[in-house]
Amino acid sequence: MAGPAPFLGFAAQPDLADAIDRWQRWLVNEKGCAPATLKSYSTDLAGFLAFIAEYRGRAAGLNDLSALGLADFRAWLSARAGEGAAAGTRARGLAGVRNLFRWLDRQGIVHNPAIQILGSPKVKRPLPRPLTAPDAVQLLDAAAELPEAPWIGLRDRALLTLLYGCGLRISEGLALNRHDLPPGAETVRVLGKGAKERQVPLLPAVHQAVAAYLEACPFRLPGSAPLFLGARGDRLNASVARKAVQALRGLLDLPDSATPHALRHSFATHLLGSGADLRAIQDLLGHASLSTTQRYTDVDAETLLSVYENAHPRALGKDR
Repeated sequence: MAGPAPFLGFAAQPDLADAIDRWQRWLVNEKGCAPATLKSYSTDLAGFLAFIAEYRGRAAGLNDLSALGLADFRAWLSARAGEGAAAGTRARGLAGVRNLFRWLDRQGIVHNPAIQILGSPKVKRPLPRPLTAPDAVQLLDAAAELPEAPWIGLRDRALLTLLYGCGLRISEGLALNRHDLPPGAETVRVLGKGAKERQVPLLPAVHQAVAAYLEACPFRLPGSAPLFLGARGDRLNASVARKAVQALRGLLDLPDSATPHALRHSFATHLLGSGADLRAIQDLLGHASLSTTQRYTDVDAETLLSVYENAHPRALGKDR
């Protein structure tokens, strides 16, 4: 079996170095770890072991890993923070080190209870970046005008209208078959993450856009056929849809955040701004946790603050 490329520079005793080599081979051969991920894990582990060697005055062996306590791991994370490593970088580094410890534990080589209870640095998730309502409408309207084949333009507009009108992920929209969206249906059944089903209401605008596309589509579409087809008649690939939006983005001078997924963010943010209940939005988006949906309240508050700063007399330095 092929093994990983050798990684030099581990401050480790021979027994630990041998275990690391076996762990790396397991990552590649059993877990199918990508080369970039393996390199990242190995680099972070090398940094951790270098810290432990300096911290304890000698290169670590397997017994040393067993003896490490919470204070040792926290000292390493604190040192990384002192070097300027952001929370995300520190969390990634801990993930690689923790992966090795879990493997050692499963192999019966090293058991360290401290790393099992060590908390990961909290990484603040970036806020969703929705489009403004005018930009979203402009994107939908222009989608039908760009491709040379009219039916492809109508297909793109139908797909984007579905994403914006129903708040779907692009993978959810492209997974639909013809019978999933019958004419006049009030809802569409969506299979989301974790094979979790949800029912999403269908707006008349969605039906109209889909009907226009189906009428122009040159391929036969029985009920079991994919709803959205590529130029050759097979199921439309997500990368093709993303490239179409990228082209529209350049044409309309929209921000880089204008992606198919931004239409899902726009759906949620615009509903929230219109007074929709947060839990209802959670159900429509298929979020398992309300905390995920609550990020949109931060977006809405940020938008309101921007409006305030651009319009309020006091914010503008005016006194009336």
